[in-house]
Amino acid sequence: MQFSPLSNWKIKTGFPFIIAGPCAAETREQVWNTAEKIKPLGVHLFRSGIWKPRTRPDSFAGVGEEGLKWLSEIKKYFNLPVTVEVANREHTELALKYGIDVLWIGARTTVNPFLVQEIADTLKGVDVPVMIKNPIHPDLDLWIGAIERIYNAGLRDIIAIHRGFFTSEKTKYRNKPSWEIPIELRRRLPELPIITDASHICGKRDLLQGVSQKALDLGFDGLMLETHITPDKAWSDAEQQVTPDGLKKILQQLIIRQTSSNDPLFRASLEELRTSIDKLDEELITIIAERMQYAEKIGLFKKENNITIFQPERWNEIVETRTLSAKDKNLSPDIIAKIFELIHKESIRKQTEIMNSKEADGDTVI
Repeated sequence: MQFSPLSNWKIKTGFPFIIAGPCAAETREQVWNTAEKIKPLGVHLFRSGIWKPRTRPDSFAGVGEEGLKWLSEIKKYFNLPVTVEVANREHTELALKYGIDVLWIGARTTVNPFLVQEIADTLKGVDVPVMIKNPIHPDLDLWIGAIERIYNAGLRDIIAIHRGFFTSEKTKYRNKPSWEIPIELRRRLPELPIITDASHICGKRDLLQGVSQKALDLGFDGLMLETHITPDKAWSDAEQQVTPDGLKKILQQLIIRQTSSNDPLFRASLEELRTSIDKLDEELITIIAERMQYAEKIGLFKKENNITIFQPERWNEIVETRTLSAKDKNLSPDIIAKIFELIHKESIRKQTEIMNSKEADGDTVI
């Protein structure tokens, strides 16, 4: 798939690409005052929710079509492009009717291929940029599937929005960033622009600076930061929104790094270090292969003695000793635990094959 880079967008672009505005349009005065304050900050796209997919039916669900009129006014008066979330055909048609510059598909819609296809069918033959948030749960293929549906409708101005993922584990974030998922998306679709919705990842404004910086350090293309003229009085998601002054502070403190360098000394030194890493990686693969050979021998031994594959006591011992060793070597115990979980999973797979193999002519078929 070939996507249009942000530099080719019809609206003003730059790096980092900044999307800001309130979680939801509440009143004309609220969105107007917010837009007036953030316009001088170099914001590229003004966002505001018009229809809000809420968990509880008695929660504020947005002002609907009336809010589109307010955004249309903001677009014209401030010369500031605007974007809204659409969740179905009706939303899409109304947004186009009012001249909304960019549409976005939310996380709760991305999970539903029927709704994404409905939006895609509505947009056939329409030249409008579309941003697609990741699904609520960490399902990369579902995210890519939504991108493909919009792409197959003939649209090329597509942005992925990384807004974090729901998890039952306790973290300091509202939605766990799981950076490895958007990184893998970038690997698979290298030309696709990716924006990080730091507000929905953090859930609290005091975490925004760190997450925003990390997104840029990882080479993503921009940020979505919810901004409200009086965030503590916001009708939805008050804790994750910042004032225009708060947005200004975040943007001023961001460190913008280059994606590469033409300095010959830097490039030569980097290549030397990467060559060393390549050599170590090859050694790692060789060691893991040797380890698997021992796992297969253990599998044969277990089969001969009619012993179960999974041994909880041994697995607990591995986890405890390897994570302790990681601490001694200044490595993250969590990362080492995850690595050994994958190794253990592969060991169990190999031993399962051996356990279920049939013997022929006295030789074990693996």
